[in-house]
Amino acid sequence: MPVFTPGRRYQNPFMPFKREPFKKRALAKIELIVKGPLFGCRMCGNCLLQETAFICPMECPKGLRNGPCGGSTPEKCYVDESRPCIWYKIYERSYKLGREGLLLEVLPPLDWEKAGTETWGDVLEQAKSVGAKKIFAGLAARETGSVSKTLDSIFRPVRQPAWWQGDSLYHAPKAVRLEPVSELERRLKAGEFVVAAEVTPPLSLNTEKMKQNIELLKPYVTAINFTDSPSASPRMSSWACSKLAVDLGVEPVMQIAARDRTRVGLQSEVIGGAALGVRNILCITGDSMALGTSPRGRMDIVDIDAIQILWILRRMRDEGKYLDGREIKTPPKYFLGAAASPFASNIKFQALREQKKVNAGAQFFQTNVVFDTDILDEWLNEIAKRDILDKVYIMIGITPLKNYKIASYMSDKVPGIFIPKKILKRMEDAKDKGNEQEEGVQIALELIEKIKTKQGVQGIHIMAVGWEEIVPRIVRESFNRK
Repeated sequence: MPVFTPGRRYQNPFMPFKREPFKKRALAKIELIVKGPLFGCRMCGNCLLQETAFICPMECPKGLRNGPCGGSTPEKCYVDESRPCIWYKIYERSYKLGREGLLLEVLPPLDWEKAGTETWGDVLEQAKSVGAKKIFAGLAARETGSVSKTLDSIFRPVRQPAWWQGDSLYHAPKAVRLEPVSELERRLKAGEFVVAAEVTPPLSLNTEKMKQNIELLKPYVTAINFTDSPSASPRMSSWACSKLAVDLGVEPVMQIAARDRTRVGLQSEVIGGAALGVRNILCITGDSMALGTSPRGRMDIVDIDAIQILWILRRMRDEGKYLDGREIKTPPKYFLGAAASPFASNIKFQALREQKKVNAGAQFFQTNVVFDTDILDEWLNEIAKRDILDKVYIMIGITPLKNYKIASYMSDKVPGIFIPKKILKRMEDAKDKGNEQEEGVQIALELIEKIKTKQGVQGIHIMAVGWEEIVPRIVRESFNRK
Protein backbone atom coordinates (compact mmCIF):
# COMPACT_ATOMS: atom_id res chain seq x y z
CA MET A 1 0.00 0.00 0.00
CA PRO A 2 1.36 3.48 -0.86
CA VAL A 3 2.47 5.64 2.08
CA PHE A 4 0.29 8.69 1.34
CA THR A 5 -2.46 7.24 -0.83
CA PRO A 6 -4.75 4.82 1.06
CA GLY A 7 -5.22 2.50 -1.89
CA ARG A 8 -5.45 -1.26 -1.94
CA ARG A 9 -2.90 -2.66 -4.28
CA TYR A 10 -0.13 -2.02 -6.76
CA GLN A 11 -1.43 -0.91 -10.15
CA ASN A 12 0.72 -1.10 -13.26
CA PRO A 13 1.98 2.28 -14.47
CA PHE A 14 0.82 3.53 -17.85
CA MET A 15 3.18 2.99 -20.74
CA PRO A 16 4.18 5.82 -23.10
CA PHE A 17 2.75 5.82 -26.61
CA LYS A 18 5.96 6.96 -28.23
CA ARG A 19 9.71 6.65 -27.84
CA GLU A 20 10.98 9.34 -25.45
CA PRO A 21 14.52 10.81 -25.42
CA PHE A 22 16.93 9.20 -22.95
CA LYS A 23 16.84 12.15 -20.52
CA LYS A 24 13.06 12.01 -20.29
CA ARG A 25 13.06 8.24 -19.89
CA ALA A 26 15.63 8.48 -17.09
CA LEU A 27 13.63 11.22 -15.33
CA ALA A 28 10.44 9.16 -15.68
CA LYS A 29 12.18 6.18 -14.10
CA ILE A 30 13.33 8.27 -11.14
CA GLU A 31 9.87 9.81 -10.77
CA LEU A 32 8.24 6.37 -10.68
CA ILE A 33 10.79 5.07 -8.14
CA VAL A 34 10.01 8.00 -5.83
CA LYS A 35 6.28 8.50 -6.36
CA GLY A 36 5.31 4.84 -6.75
CA PRO A 37 5.87 3.75 -3.12
CA LEU A 38 4.69 7.12 -1.75
CA PHE A 39 1.54 7.76 -3.81
CA GLY A 40 0.86 4.60 -5.82
CA CYS A 41 1.80 6.63 -8.90
CA ARG A 42 0.68 5.14 -12.24
CA MET A 43 2.64 7.68 -14.33
CA CYS A 44 -0.43 9.23 -15.92
CA GLY A 45 1.74 12.20 -16.96
CA ASN A 46 -0.95 14.59 -15.73
CA CYS A 47 -0.19 14.80 -12.00
CA LEU A 48 -2.74 16.45 -9.67
CA LEU A 49 -1.30 15.55 -6.26
CA GLN A 50 -1.15 19.14 -4.96
CA GLU A 51 -4.85 19.69 -5.63
CA THR A 52 -5.95 16.35 -4.15
CA ALA A 53 -4.24 16.49 -0.74
CA PHE A 54 -1.40 14.28 -2.02
CA ILE A 55 -3.72 11.32 -2.58
CA CYS A 56 -3.56 10.17 -6.18
CA PRO A 57 -7.06 10.29 -7.76
CA MET A 58 -5.98 7.69 -10.32
CA GLU A 59 -6.50 5.13 -7.54
CA CYS A 60 -10.23 5.62 -8.22
CA PRO A 61 -11.38 2.59 -10.27
CA LYS A 62 -13.40 4.92 -12.50
CA GLY A 63 -10.41 7.20 -12.97
CA LEU A 64 -12.48 10.23 -11.86
CA ARG A 65 -10.38 13.40 -11.61
CA ASN A 66 -12.92 15.91 -10.27
CA GLY A 67 -14.51 14.27 -7.26
CA PRO A 68 -16.52 11.23 -6.20
CA CYS A 69 -19.33 9.57 -8.09
CA GLY A 70 -22.88 9.35 -6.78
CA GLY A 71 -22.08 6.02 -5.15
CA SER A 72 -19.42 7.42 -2.79
CA THR A 73 -19.50 6.10 0.78
CA PRO A 74 -17.16 6.41 3.79
CA GLU A 75 -16.82 2.63 4.02
CA LYS A 76 -15.82 1.39 0.59
CA CYS A 77 -15.77 1.87 -3.15
CA TYR A 78 -18.86 0.28 -4.68
CA VAL A 79 -16.91 -0.70 -7.81
CA ASP A 80 -14.15 -2.44 -5.85
CA GLU A 81 -15.33 -3.19 -2.32
CA SER A 82 -11.85 -4.23 -1.20
CA ARG A 83 -10.62 -0.63 -1.26
CA PRO A 84 -11.87 2.66 0.24
CA CYS A 85 -13.46 5.36 -1.87
CA ILE A 86 -10.34 7.31 -2.79
CA TRP A 87 -12.28 10.54 -3.35
CA TYR A 88 -13.89 10.28 0.08
CA LYS A 89 -10.37 10.05 1.52
CA ILE A 90 -9.24 13.04 -0.58
CA TYR A 91 -12.14 15.16 0.68
CA GLU A 92 -11.58 14.00 4.25
CA ARG A 93 -7.88 14.92 4.25
CA SER A 94 -8.45 18.18 2.33
CA TYR A 95 -10.96 19.38 4.93
CA LYS A 96 -8.64 18.34 7.75
CA LEU A 97 -5.78 20.34 6.20
CA GLY A 98 -7.97 23.32 5.28
CA ARG A 99 -7.30 22.74 1.57
CA GLU A 100 -10.88 21.98 0.47
CA GLY A 101 -10.98 25.17 -1.63
CA LEU A 102 -8.51 23.56 -4.04
CA LEU A 103 -11.07 20.85 -4.82
CA LEU A 104 -13.29 23.39 -6.60
CA GLU A 105 -10.88 23.79 -9.51
CA VAL A 106 -12.21 22.04 -12.60
CA LEU A 107 -9.40 19.69 -13.58
CA PRO A 108 -8.82 18.48 -17.14
CA PRO A 109 -9.15 14.95 -18.46
CA LEU A 110 -6.02 12.99 -19.14
CA ASP A 111 -3.92 14.07 -22.10
CA TRP A 112 -3.20 10.51 -23.19
CA GLU A 113 -0.23 11.66 -25.26
CA LYS A 114 1.49 12.24 -21.90
CA ALA A 115 0.45 8.94 -20.32
CA GLY A 116 3.49 6.97 -19.19
CA THR A 117 5.77 9.99 -19.25
CA GLU A 118 7.13 12.17 -16.44
CA THR A 119 5.66 15.37 -15.02
CA TRP A 120 8.74 16.71 -13.25
CA GLY A 121 10.28 17.86 -16.52
CA ASP A 122 7.23 20.01 -17.26
CA VAL A 123 7.44 21.52 -13.78
CA LEU A 124 11.15 22.30 -14.21
CA GLU A 125 10.53 23.90 -17.60
CA GLN A 126 7.77 26.09 -16.16
CA ALA A 127 9.96 27.05 -13.19
CA LYS A 128 12.68 28.05 -15.64
CA SER A 129 10.23 30.25 -17.54
CA VAL A 130 9.13 31.96 -14.28
CA GLY A 131 12.74 32.55 -13.29
CA ALA A 132 14.74 31.47 -10.24
CA LYS A 133 15.06 35.02 -8.91
CA LYS A 134 11.31 35.59 -9.01
CA ILE A 135 10.61 32.23 -7.41
CA PHE A 136 13.02 32.74 -4.50
CA ALA A 137 11.72 36.26 -3.93
CA GLY A 138 8.12 35.00 -3.84
CA LEU A 139 8.92 32.15 -1.47
CA ALA A 140 10.88 34.44 0.86
CA ALA A 141 8.35 37.28 0.88
CA ARG A 142 6.31 37.81 4.05
CA GLU A 143 3.13 38.99 2.34
CA THR A 144 0.09 36.81 2.89
CA GLY A 145 -0.42 34.44 0.00
CA SER A 146 2.96 35.12 -1.61
CA VAL A 147 4.16 31.52 -1.29
CA SER A 148 0.96 29.98 -2.68
CA LYS A 149 0.92 32.53 -5.51
CA THR A 150 4.50 31.69 -6.42
CA LEU A 151 3.89 27.95 -6.36
CA ASP A 152 0.74 28.44 -8.42
CA SER A 153 2.75 30.25 -11.09
CA ILE A 154 4.80 27.07 -11.46
CA PHE A 155 2.21 24.31 -11.11
CA ARG A 156 -0.95 25.84 -12.55
CA PRO A 157 0.22 26.04 -16.20
CA VAL A 158 1.29 22.39 -15.93
CA ARG A 159 -2.03 21.09 -14.59
CA GLN A 160 -4.19 23.51 -16.65
CA PRO A 161 -3.02 23.34 -20.26
CA ALA A 162 -4.07 25.98 -22.79
CA TRP A 163 -6.73 23.69 -24.30
CA TRP A 164 -8.54 23.42 -20.93
CA GLN A 165 -7.94 26.46 -18.65
CA GLY A 166 -10.09 25.19 -15.80
CA ASP A 167 -10.64 27.28 -12.69
CA SER A 168 -12.72 27.39 -9.49
CA LEU A 169 -14.99 30.27 -10.55
CA TYR A 170 -18.68 30.36 -11.42
CA HIS A 171 -19.31 30.82 -15.13
CA ALA A 172 -22.76 32.29 -15.71
CA PRO A 173 -24.29 30.96 -18.94
CA LYS A 174 -24.46 33.55 -21.68
CA ALA A 175 -27.93 32.26 -22.45
CA VAL A 176 -29.30 34.06 -19.35
CA ARG A 177 -29.35 37.27 -21.39
CA LEU A 178 -31.39 35.62 -24.13
CA GLU A 179 -34.70 33.80 -24.40
CA PRO A 180 -34.85 30.36 -22.73
CA VAL A 181 -33.84 27.62 -25.14
CA SER A 182 -36.36 25.09 -23.83
CA GLU A 183 -39.78 24.95 -22.21
CA LEU A 184 -38.21 23.41 -19.12
CA GLU A 185 -35.88 26.38 -18.77
CA ARG A 186 -38.69 28.85 -19.47
CA ARG A 187 -40.95 27.45 -16.75
CA LEU A 188 -38.19 27.22 -14.19
CA LYS A 189 -37.18 30.82 -14.87
CA ALA A 190 -40.84 31.86 -14.58
CA GLY A 191 -40.91 30.48 -11.04
CA GLU A 192 -43.25 27.57 -11.71
CA PHE A 193 -42.97 24.37 -9.68
CA VAL A 194 -42.02 22.00 -12.47
CA VAL A 195 -42.68 18.29 -12.87
CA ALA A 196 -40.48 16.09 -15.03
CA ALA A 197 -40.68 12.33 -15.34
CA GLU A 198 -38.66 9.46 -16.64
CA VAL A 199 -39.60 6.94 -19.33
CA THR A 200 -37.64 3.72 -19.64
CA PRO A 201 -36.12 3.23 -23.13
CA PRO A 202 -37.09 -0.03 -24.85
CA LEU A 203 -34.88 -3.10 -25.06
CA SER A 204 -35.67 -3.64 -28.75
CA LEU A 205 -36.74 -1.80 -31.90
CA ASN A 206 -40.36 -1.92 -30.78
CA THR A 207 -41.11 1.62 -29.57
CA GLU A 208 -44.91 1.34 -29.25
CA LYS A 209 -44.92 0.96 -25.46
CA MET A 210 -42.52 3.88 -25.05
CA LYS A 211 -44.63 6.06 -27.35
CA GLN A 212 -47.73 5.16 -25.35
CA ASN A 213 -45.97 6.16 -22.14
CA ILE A 214 -44.84 9.45 -23.71
CA GLU A 215 -48.42 10.26 -24.78
CA LEU A 216 -49.67 9.20 -21.33
CA LEU A 217 -47.33 11.59 -19.51
CA LYS A 218 -47.50 14.43 -22.04
CA PRO A 219 -50.37 16.36 -20.34
CA TYR A 220 -48.82 16.07 -16.87
CA VAL A 221 -45.13 16.91 -17.19
CA THR A 222 -42.95 19.63 -18.66
CA ALA A 223 -40.21 17.31 -19.87
CA ILE A 224 -39.45 13.60 -20.09
CA ASN A 225 -36.06 12.09 -19.27
CA PHE A 226 -34.63 9.16 -21.17
CA THR A 227 -32.01 7.23 -19.28
CA ASP A 228 -28.66 6.34 -20.83
CA SER A 229 -28.20 2.59 -20.29
CA PRO A 230 -28.71 2.61 -16.48
CA SER A 231 -26.96 -0.09 -14.46
CA ALA A 232 -24.54 -0.38 -17.40
CA SER A 233 -27.07 -2.47 -19.33
CA PRO A 234 -27.75 -1.58 -22.98
CA ARG A 235 -31.10 -0.21 -24.11
CA MET A 236 -32.18 2.11 -26.91
CA SER A 237 -29.99 5.21 -26.80
CA SER A 238 -31.14 8.33 -25.01
CA TRP A 239 -30.69 10.52 -28.10
CA ALA A 240 -32.84 8.21 -30.25
CA CYS A 241 -35.62 8.23 -27.63
CA SER A 242 -35.27 12.01 -27.36
CA LYS A 243 -35.75 12.38 -31.12
CA LEU A 244 -38.90 10.23 -30.99
CA ALA A 245 -40.21 12.45 -28.18
CA VAL A 246 -39.54 15.60 -30.22
CA ASP A 247 -41.50 14.06 -33.10
CA LEU A 248 -44.41 13.49 -30.68
CA GLY A 249 -44.35 17.10 -29.53
CA VAL A 250 -42.83 16.34 -26.12
CA GLU A 251 -39.75 18.02 -24.71
CA PRO A 252 -37.02 15.50 -23.86
CA VAL A 253 -34.15 15.59 -21.40
CA MET A 254 -31.34 13.66 -23.04
CA GLN A 255 -29.05 11.94 -20.56
CA ILE A 256 -25.36 11.55 -21.33
CA ALA A 257 -23.37 9.06 -19.24
CA ALA A 258 -19.63 9.67 -19.11
CA ARG A 259 -19.05 5.93 -18.80
CA ASP A 260 -19.76 5.38 -22.50
CA ARG A 261 -18.28 8.56 -23.98
CA THR A 262 -14.98 9.65 -25.37
CA ARG A 263 -14.39 13.38 -25.72
CA VAL A 264 -14.72 13.08 -29.51
CA GLY A 265 -17.97 11.11 -29.33
CA LEU A 266 -19.43 13.52 -26.77
CA GLN A 267 -18.92 16.62 -28.87
CA SER A 268 -20.26 15.08 -32.07
CA GLU A 269 -23.29 13.65 -30.23
CA VAL A 270 -24.41 16.95 -28.71
CA ILE A 271 -24.02 18.75 -32.02
CA GLY A 272 -26.23 16.09 -33.61
CA GLY A 273 -28.72 16.17 -30.73
CA ALA A 274 -29.07 19.94 -30.96
CA ALA A 275 -29.68 19.67 -34.72
CA LEU A 276 -32.47 17.15 -34.03
CA GLY A 277 -34.23 19.49 -31.59
CA VAL A 278 -32.87 18.31 -28.23
CA ARG A 279 -32.64 21.31 -25.90
CA ASN A 280 -32.11 19.76 -22.45
CA ILE A 281 -29.06 17.68 -21.57
CA LEU A 282 -28.41 15.93 -18.25
CA CYS A 283 -24.74 15.10 -17.67
CA ILE A 284 -24.00 12.13 -15.41
CA THR A 285 -20.97 9.96 -14.67
CA GLY A 286 -23.04 6.79 -15.08
CA ASP A 287 -23.15 3.48 -13.23
CA SER A 288 -19.96 1.46 -13.32
CA MET A 289 -19.73 -1.59 -15.54
CA ALA A 290 -19.47 -3.46 -12.20
CA LEU A 291 -23.28 -3.16 -11.98
CA GLY A 292 -23.80 -4.55 -15.46
CA THR A 293 -24.11 -8.11 -16.67
CA SER A 294 -21.27 -10.32 -17.90
CA PRO A 295 -19.22 -10.04 -19.97
CA ARG A 296 -18.34 -6.69 -18.43
CA GLY A 297 -16.61 -3.85 -20.19
CA ARG A 298 -13.66 -1.89 -18.90
CA MET A 299 -14.14 -0.84 -15.27
CA ASP A 300 -10.88 0.90 -14.41
CA ILE A 301 -11.17 4.32 -16.06
CA VAL A 302 -13.48 6.70 -17.92
CA ASP A 303 -12.24 9.13 -20.56
CA ILE A 304 -14.14 12.10 -19.13
CA ASP A 305 -16.22 12.63 -16.01
CA ALA A 306 -19.54 14.48 -15.57
CA ILE A 307 -17.91 17.75 -14.50
CA GLN A 308 -15.58 17.68 -17.50
CA ILE A 309 -18.60 17.06 -19.74
CA LEU A 310 -20.31 20.15 -18.29
CA TRP A 311 -17.17 22.23 -18.85
CA ILE A 312 -16.79 21.07 -22.46
CA LEU A 313 -20.48 21.56 -23.35
CA ARG A 314 -20.69 24.98 -21.70
CA ARG A 315 -17.71 26.19 -23.71
CA MET A 316 -19.13 24.74 -26.92
CA ARG A 317 -22.37 26.65 -26.34
CA ASP A 318 -21.12 29.92 -24.83
CA GLU A 319 -17.70 30.28 -26.47
CA GLY A 320 -18.40 28.45 -29.72
CA LYS A 321 -15.32 26.26 -29.40
CA TYR A 322 -14.55 22.59 -29.62
CA LEU A 323 -12.18 21.14 -27.04
CA ASP A 324 -9.33 21.29 -29.56
CA GLY A 325 -9.91 25.03 -30.07
CA ARG A 326 -11.68 24.91 -33.43
CA GLU A 327 -14.44 27.47 -33.88
CA ILE A 328 -18.09 26.40 -34.09
CA LYS A 329 -19.68 28.88 -36.47
CA THR A 330 -23.22 27.99 -35.36
CA PRO A 331 -22.92 26.89 -31.71
CA PRO A 332 -25.50 24.49 -30.26
CA LYS A 333 -28.15 25.73 -27.83
CA TYR A 334 -29.11 23.67 -24.81
CA PHE A 335 -30.09 23.83 -21.13
CA LEU A 336 -27.43 22.01 -19.12
CA GLY A 337 -28.23 19.83 -16.13
CA ALA A 338 -26.45 17.48 -13.77
CA ALA A 339 -27.30 14.84 -11.21
CA ALA A 340 -27.03 15.62 -7.51
CA SER A 341 -26.74 13.06 -4.71
CA PRO A 342 -27.84 14.41 -1.31
CA PHE A 343 -27.29 11.05 0.42
CA ALA A 344 -24.19 9.72 -1.34
CA SER A 345 -21.66 10.59 1.38
CA ASN A 346 -20.83 13.35 3.86
CA ILE A 347 -23.24 16.20 3.11
CA LYS A 348 -20.45 18.81 3.19
CA PHE A 349 -18.52 16.82 0.59
CA GLN A 350 -21.58 16.52 -1.63
CA ALA A 351 -22.34 20.25 -1.38
CA LEU A 352 -18.81 21.08 -2.54
CA ARG A 353 -19.19 18.61 -5.38
CA GLU A 354 -22.50 20.24 -6.38
CA GLN A 355 -20.90 23.70 -6.31
CA LYS A 356 -18.18 22.45 -8.64
CA LYS A 357 -20.82 21.23 -11.08
CA VAL A 358 -22.57 24.60 -11.01
CA ASN A 359 -19.27 26.40 -11.56
CA ALA A 360 -18.55 24.10 -14.51
CA GLY A 361 -21.88 24.81 -16.21
CA ALA A 362 -24.83 23.02 -14.56
CA GLN A 363 -28.02 25.14 -14.72
CA PHE A 364 -30.36 22.61 -13.15
CA PHE A 365 -30.07 19.59 -10.87
CA GLN A 366 -32.14 16.44 -10.86
CA THR A 367 -31.33 14.68 -7.61
CA ASN A 368 -31.06 11.03 -6.82
CA VAL A 369 -34.14 9.50 -5.18
CA VAL A 370 -35.13 11.18 -1.90
CA PHE A 371 -36.99 9.35 0.87
CA ASP A 372 -35.89 11.46 3.85
CA THR A 373 -36.86 15.14 3.77
CA ASP A 374 -35.06 15.93 7.04
CA ILE A 375 -31.66 15.02 5.60
CA LEU A 376 -32.70 16.84 2.43
CA ASP A 377 -32.98 20.01 4.55
CA GLU A 378 -29.40 19.55 5.74
CA TRP A 379 -28.19 19.17 2.16
CA LEU A 380 -30.10 22.28 1.03
CA ASN A 381 -28.59 24.24 3.93
CA GLU A 382 -25.08 23.22 2.85
CA ILE A 383 -25.90 24.18 -0.73
CA ALA A 384 -27.11 27.58 0.52
CA LYS A 385 -23.85 28.11 2.44
CA ARG A 386 -22.00 27.69 -0.84
CA ASP A 387 -24.03 30.48 -2.41
CA ILE A 388 -25.34 28.51 -5.37
CA LEU A 389 -29.08 28.26 -4.61
CA ASP A 390 -29.70 31.27 -6.85
CA LYS A 391 -27.47 29.85 -9.60
CA VAL A 392 -29.14 26.46 -10.16
CA TYR A 393 -32.68 25.07 -10.31
CA ILE A 394 -33.21 21.99 -8.13
CA MET A 395 -35.63 19.19 -8.96
CA ILE A 396 -35.95 16.48 -6.33
CA GLY A 397 -36.05 12.84 -7.40
CA ILE A 398 -39.15 10.83 -6.40
CA THR A 399 -39.71 7.11 -6.95
CA PRO A 400 -43.05 5.46 -6.12
CA LEU A 401 -42.19 2.11 -4.54
CA LYS A 402 -44.09 -0.67 -6.27
CA ASN A 403 -43.37 -3.33 -3.66
CA TYR A 404 -41.24 -4.19 -0.65
CA LYS A 405 -38.78 -6.23 -2.72
CA ILE A 406 -37.89 -3.19 -4.84
CA ALA A 407 -37.60 -1.00 -1.73
CA SER A 408 -35.27 -3.49 -0.05
CA TYR A 409 -33.14 -3.85 -3.18
CA MET A 410 -32.78 -0.09 -3.61
CA SER A 411 -31.84 0.35 0.03
CA ASP A 412 -29.22 -2.41 0.04
CA LYS A 413 -27.83 -2.47 -3.48
CA VAL A 414 -28.19 0.90 -5.22
CA PRO A 415 -25.34 3.35 -4.40
CA GLY A 416 -26.39 6.81 -3.21
CA ILE A 417 -29.92 5.87 -2.09
CA PHE A 418 -31.03 5.96 1.54
CA ILE A 419 -34.44 4.66 2.59
CA PRO A 420 -35.33 5.21 6.27
CA LYS A 421 -36.26 2.13 8.30
CA LYS A 422 -39.75 3.49 8.95
CA ILE A 423 -40.50 3.54 5.20
CA LEU A 424 -39.08 0.04 4.74
CA LYS A 425 -41.28 -1.08 7.64
CA ARG A 426 -44.35 0.50 6.04
CA MET A 427 -43.67 -1.35 2.80
CA GLU A 428 -43.05 -4.61 4.64
CA ASP A 429 -46.33 -4.25 6.53
CA ALA A 430 -48.10 -3.40 3.26
CA LYS A 431 -46.72 -6.60 1.76
CA ASP A 432 -48.36 -8.58 4.56
CA LYS A 433 -51.64 -6.73 3.97
CA GLY A 434 -51.48 -7.10 0.18
CA ASN A 435 -51.52 -3.37 -0.64
CA GLU A 436 -47.85 -2.61 -1.47
CA GLN A 437 -48.56 -0.48 -4.55
CA GLU A 438 -51.03 1.78 -2.77
CA GLU A 439 -48.68 2.25 0.17
CA GLY A 440 -45.85 3.14 -2.24
CA VAL A 441 -48.06 5.77 -3.88
CA GLN A 442 -49.05 7.26 -0.51
CA ILE A 443 -45.41 7.52 0.53
CA ALA A 444 -44.60 9.34 -2.73
CA LEU A 445 -47.53 11.75 -2.24
CA GLU A 446 -46.45 12.51 1.34
CA LEU A 447 -42.89 13.20 0.24
CA ILE A 448 -44.03 15.53 -2.55
CA GLU A 449 -46.18 17.54 -0.12
CA LYS A 450 -43.16 18.11 2.10
CA ILE A 451 -40.83 18.86 -0.81
CA LYS A 452 -43.17 21.51 -2.19
CA THR A 453 -42.57 23.57 0.96
CA LYS A 454 -38.77 23.49 0.72
CA GLN A 455 -37.08 26.78 -0.05
CA GLY A 456 -34.65 26.44 -2.94
CA VAL A 457 -36.54 23.58 -4.61
CA GLN A 458 -38.16 24.33 -7.98
CA GLY A 459 -39.64 20.99 -8.96
CA ILE A 460 -39.69 17.22 -8.80
CA HIS A 461 -38.42 14.52 -11.10
CA ILE A 462 -40.52 11.34 -10.97
CA MET A 463 -38.59 8.15 -11.71
CA ALA A 464 -41.21 5.43 -11.92
CA VAL A 465 -38.77 2.72 -13.09
CA GLY A 466 -41.12 0.90 -15.48
CA TRP A 467 -44.31 1.97 -13.64
CA GLU A 468 -45.07 5.01 -15.82
CA GLU A 469 -48.85 4.50 -15.65
CA ILE A 470 -48.86 5.65 -12.01
CA VAL A 471 -47.32 9.06 -12.79
CA PRO A 472 -50.57 10.79 -13.92
CA ARG A 473 -52.29 9.87 -10.66
CA ILE A 474 -49.37 11.13 -8.57
CA VAL A 475 -49.32 14.45 -10.45
CA ARG A 476 -53.12 14.84 -10.26
CA GLU A 477 -53.29 14.20 -6.53
CA SER A 478 -50.20 16.28 -5.72
CA PHE A 479 -51.05 19.32 -7.83
CA ASN A 480 -54.83 19.10 -8.28
CA ARG A 481 -54.50 18.64 -12.02
CA LYS A 482 -57.22 17.01 -14.09
